Amino acid sequence: MWPLVAAVAVLTPAPMASLKAMSYNVRFSTANDGEYSWPHRKDRVYALLKREAADIIGLQEALRRQISEIRHAVPGYAEVGVGRDDGISAGEHCTILYRSDRFAVSHSGTNWFSETPEVVASKSWGNNITRIVTFARLVDLSSLRPLWVFNVHLDHESQPSRLKSVAMLRTKIASLVGKEPFVVLGDFNAGEVNPAILLMLEPIPGVSGIRDTFRAIHPGRKDVQTFNGWREGLDGDKIDYVFVSDAWAIRDAAIVWPATKGAFESDHYPVTATLDLN
Repeated sequence: MWPLVAAVAVLTPAPMASLKAMSYNVRFSTANDGEYSWPHRKDRVYALLKREAADIIGLQEALRRQISEIRHAVPGYAEVGVGRDDGISAGEHCTILYRSDRFAVSHSGTNWFSETPEVVASKSWGNNITRIVTFARLVDLSSLRPLWVFNVHLDHESQPSRLKSVAMLRTKIASLVGKEPFVVLGDFNAGEVNPAILLMLEPIPGVSGIRDTFRAIHPGRKDVQTFNGWREGLDGDKIDYVFVSDAWAIRDAAIVWPATKGAFESDHYPVTATLDLN
């Protein structure tokens, strides 16, 4: 009996420690935003990232130099992602930052939201701006358990693009993850009643159900605006999300407001979720 018991013990996966995930549109660093231009607010962004200490972060709008500055100021993260304009470094990224002492990458890539998703800088469906999804399969070094992370930035103008991008994203998830747990981070440029978000929340056949972590913890909350446009107020839509598959237990979720009133870090508030793997 002892050899059998030992064999079963080896095959039992170790538990994964709690995971904190963040989605954060940091506003591109070359924008002429006056007092909120990148040089005037970057230290606040660094301080926020250090305070929140997320294990995985999906950055949207970040430019190559901006990502390097963030990683230098907030050490401990490695990255996955490419620039949407050339598939290397040009243009905005949907970078996935992950704790380099906790995870290793076993698979990664970027697709363009278009009829030809593997064609660099391709676009379809009425969006004038190139839109992408970056994805990675991370392996937790302690438990050896995997998880998939998808980071997206959907179009701000074209509703057909948002809908078709979500449909493509769901197909991509279905083609990659199997029964493995996944997290979707992103600026969807769509409020919670938008058909694109309603589609996002439909179960993916053969894969998993999907939940909005914030609503799982705060089902009736009204002050949920995540795009601030450099103005005070919380009565707008929540357009930034952390979605998760049913494999996760959701311990906490939050919209992260400025540490000091009016001292905006970005024109979006980051959203976070703390998760346990069932």
